[in-house]
Amino acid sequence: MATGVTKVPIPRRGVDYRGKVVLAPMVRSGELPSRLLALKYGADLVWGPETVDRSMIGTTRRVNDSAGTIEWTRPPSHGQKEKPEDARESVIYKMHPAREGEKLIFQMGTCDPDRAVACARLVAADVRGIDVNAGCPKPFSTTGGMGAALLRTPDKLCAILEALVQNITPEFEIGISVKIRILETAAETEALVRRLCATGITGLTVHCRTTPMRPREKAIRDQLRMIADVCREAGVACLMNGDVETRDEGLRLAAEYGADGAMIAVAAEKNSSCFRSEEDGGLAPWRDVVADYVKISMEVENKFGNTKFVLANMVPGKQMVHGPITQCKSYTDVCERLELDHLLEKARAADMAVGLGEFATAAKKKDKKANVAALAAGGNMAQARKVKKDENKSAGKPSHPAETARPPEACQSAVAASSA
Repeated sequence: MATGVTKVPIPRRGVDYRGKVVLAPMVRSGELPSRLLALKYGADLVWGPETVDRSMIGTTRRVNDSAGTIEWTRPPSHGQKEKPEDARESVIYKMHPAREGEKLIFQMGTCDPDRAVACARLVAADVRGIDVNAGCPKPFSTTGGMGAALLRTPDKLCAILEALVQNITPEFEIGISVKIRILETAAETEALVRRLCATGITGLTVHCRTTPMRPREKAIRDQLRMIADVCREAGVACLMNGDVETRDEGLRLAAEYGADGAMIAVAAEKNSSCFRSEEDGGLAPWRDVVADYVKISMEVENKFGNTKFVLANMVPGKQMVHGPITQCKSYTDVCERLELDHLLEKARAADMAVGLGEFATAAKKKDKKANVAALAAGGNMAQARKVKKDENKSAGKPSHPAETARPPEACQSAVAASSA
């Protein structure tokens, strides 16, 4: 890795990306428990999942004392013009100040400088850096002009970074960074990186794939040394991303190509002990890592659906327990399936805290019925029928098309009745 170079000053509350191996921003796979697990096994910094500016603007910051977390929440609309009075708040972003506050980078999806600043102001006091996503190739990001779409609108991307550097860095004393992908030619990439480095950012991460490429395609590192050199000239830290499997490999590749550090994504989804060096023990058995993940998920009251999604990636597909895990309805079920008897007491407490299994409340069931009615009233009959069918299946009841496919008028009556 590069040493002894001129550096863009790191703000007082910011962090220097140099010499670090970090967790990549990943939607669903980068929620709070996954970040804490990565830190437990040695990640130096963790990126939160891309969070769209519009979804954050208008949220309320609140402290969850029972989980020790800070949450940004907003009321769900469920497609209704007026929110139900008893609607439960949706958690848009969640972090744990004591366990990750000094190492968390907030990544936003944005395509507008003013919204980017408004979004950043909501979280800047609680994190150690703001990162702009200019590399996500998925339609939910690019169709809105965000993510990798920004690579084709460099004026807009630079305006966003400059707005954040000028407004957020002085006020909150943290750095601004950006994550990009390589372009089709080295000349195009170099021109872009030089412009980005001139905005005042402290860090740049390059995913060594072009926008059309997918994770199964081998990363392209031909441009990496050039990018690292441009960043070094500007005093900007450069992290490399793409096909980095372990901490040791990340540090080796960074040294080979002149980068300042490395970012791990896919390997961390499967086994977060990839952040542990061989000297400290290397990869841990999947059962040990899964047990740690389940314990952390319960401690921070993670959304159960997200916990199951992550477990489906962590438990090897050939293991007999893989299928049953995806069918679990509570943390108690998960612990029983995985034979984590030492966590059963914690599992019952977690189920009680979030209302799972035997602790599922009548209010939750009422909310589900209201959601079905709201979907149908909004014209989304197919989704309403699917939700109703799933409810009947879980309750062991037969599905009755005539009942589930009620006309919107009837569903509107149901909405009124459920909110009465």
